[in-house]
Amino acid sequence: MSVTITEIDDKAVTVTPAVNFFGLQTAFEKALELAIKENNVKILVESYNNFNGNSEHDKRSPMDQAFRELLMKNLNEDVEKIGALVKLSVDATRAEIVSSTIPVVLLGDTFDVVTLDKCQELFQFVEQMVEVWKEDILFASCKNNILRMCNDLLRRLSRTQNTVFCGRILLFLSKFFPFSERSGLNIVSEFNLDNFTEYGLDGKDHDDDSKELEEIAEDIPLKIDYDLYCKFWSLQDFFRNPNQCYSKAQWKMFQMHAETILQSFASFKLDDIRPSNDSGDGPQPMEVDEAAVDAAAASTVNRANNFFAKFLTNPKLLALQLSDSNFRRAVLVQFLILFQYLQVSVKFKMESYILTPAQAEFINETEPRVFKLLEETPPYGRRFARTVQHMLIREEMWNNWKNEGCKEFKKPENPPDIEEDIKPPPAKRPKRALGDSLRDASRNGKFFLGNENLTRLWNYSPDNLQACKSEQRNFLPQLETYLETPHGKVDPAFEWRALRLLARQTPHFFTSVSQPSSKISDYLEQVRKRLNRDKEPKPSLTAATNTLGANTAVVATTPPAEIEQETVALQDPEPEQDLDEEEVETAVEEVEEAPKHEKPIMVTKAHIDEVTPLIGEPWMKLGKKIGFTNDELLYFQMEYSSAEISCVQMLTNWISEDDDATMDNWAYMLEGLEMNTAADAVKAINEREKAARAAEAAAINDVEVLSD
Repeated sequence: MSVTITEIDDKAVTVTPAVNFFGLQTAFEKALELAIKENNVKILVESYNNFNGNSEHDKRSPMDQAFRELLMKNLNEDVEKIGALVKLSVDATRAEIVSSTIPVVLLGDTFDVVTLDKCQELFQFVEQMVEVWKEDILFASCKNNILRMCNDLLRRLSRTQNTVFCGRILLFLSKFFPFSERSGLNIVSEFNLDNFTEYGLDGKDHDDDSKELEEIAEDIPLKIDYDLYCKFWSLQDFFRNPNQCYSKAQWKMFQMHAETILQSFASFKLDDIRPSNDSGDGPQPMEVDEAAVDAAAASTVNRANNFFAKFLTNPKLLALQLSDSNFRRAVLVQFLILFQYLQVSVKFKMESYILTPAQAEFINETEPRVFKLLEETPPYGRRFARTVQHMLIREEMWNNWKNEGCKEFKKPENPPDIEEDIKPPPAKRPKRALGDSLRDASRNGKFFLGNENLTRLWNYSPDNLQACKSEQRNFLPQLETYLETPHGKVDPAFEWRALRLLARQTPHFFTSVSQPSSKISDYLEQVRKRLNRDKEPKPSLTAATNTLGANTAVVATTPPAEIEQETVALQDPEPEQDLDEEEVETAVEEVEEAPKHEKPIMVTKAHIDEVTPLIGEPWMKLGKKIGFTNDELLYFQMEYSSAEISCVQMLTNWISEDDDATMDNWAYMLEGLEMNTAADAVKAINEREKAARAAEAAAINDVEVLSD
């Protein structure tokens, strides 16, 4: 091996020849083992700098491979040795002798091949070095690798059996990434709809289950049966997806079940088993130390270290669960979270998700009841209720932050310390005496009201009443011009203003239309056509009027003896006949210009009462055809005693919520379900209603023509 010696700045530097990849890797592995024993990264740096014949890129790749090879050899060793190797790789990264991603690569390789128990021990090093991963040299290049490593670990873990380890990983990610990192935010406010809570809705005999539950809950002053069991666990579906509460039928079910459960909690109160001097609730002696109470509450929480991510829904456990204060607190807090979501403004909520006044009133009345139940739940009920209330206020702040686009948090910059002489405030000008101002204004024929804007307004014109009647203050448009302005097909604001102008400017508002119509847009269109016809000249009527006017003038100037001779000449029947024919033609044109579409007949309560007996037992098939869900149909079935009453209530909800609840659609759905008897009855009612409507329209047309 030849060695080249060069002189740089009068110093001799030995330049070694280039070494291949495997030679460098072997040399670096030896130096790495020595550096781990000595816990000194300088040994690695010296070995790295000795091979100055190779480029930086040629030396870093073998050094990275040396770390990975040594890791594979030490996998069976103690976790402490693996952690020491990772920490040494961080020091090597700072010395810029390895790639910046090599510490995370080593951790990822380790997590891929060791057991979950060993992963849990090794993850302590990841948590302890969270500030190291945030350094500039590591964060930009390693954040994606760290996120991928944690996601791979979460996929291997069970959310129910490895709950604590999953929580540690999520807490680490929340500490590592900044708040504004969009990969860790639920930007669109989605719910975990896959989190179903399954409970005993099967084909067993519910009476036997109720008897068994009552036997188990003999020591509890509360009647626990299968009905209470189903109502209790059905609430979890609303907590899973709160948007169901905006549906009318689902809200009724939630309101009924929530009222039952809260009454059960109120009637069955838990006893506080703590000594009286440890209580954090109720009246306390003056000498009780609040810090001691907080320490006692914290120790109580630390002792209760058992946590289950899913509820156990066995019917036999319900009595024990209702007696558990932690279980009761979990359910009550779920109520509060649901109520807060329904009331606050969320950016990605649908516009139709709005609470009705009745729903808002129920929430306002129920929320204090839930807080009262939390205060009555031992131990430390009042302290726990205050803590929950504080957390909900903080949650509302985070919700506002998400609505504003998740802006990045920045520490406020300290303003520069500028020492300036504090200038004294300028001297105030003396106010003019009020009497002098009033006297000067009175001399000039003006008003002085003490306020600049009011004074200017009252002095706008010498006569304020006449100024109000000025043409410049008439901002109302002409009806003909306003009806011609472009607007949407259905615009309630435009229609309301048009009706106001119509009642103010023309008599057409107080006349009946030629054909009945429930749409205001059709009525305004007819009025617009009438106004256009009124503007058109009518020559025959004008000529006849002029002729009659001229004849009247002649009669007025003619002596009485000549009036009787000219009376026969004035009685000409043909002009009157022409006038009548023209008026009839105009009336016929008005009738022909009326809208020719026929409005479909809507289903009413009387129609439902008439057809429901013909539907019978398969009413749930019709409900599915209409669009009701299985839960809604189950609600109708459980709420009402007979199938006929359930069907009536279901159809009543349909016609109140669906704008397409017409007789034609109803008959079409019944024919599709092969309910021919009911379908024929609906068709017969539809034809009967159409015939009655046609007869009524014909009668109105006859009256209109005669009146014209």
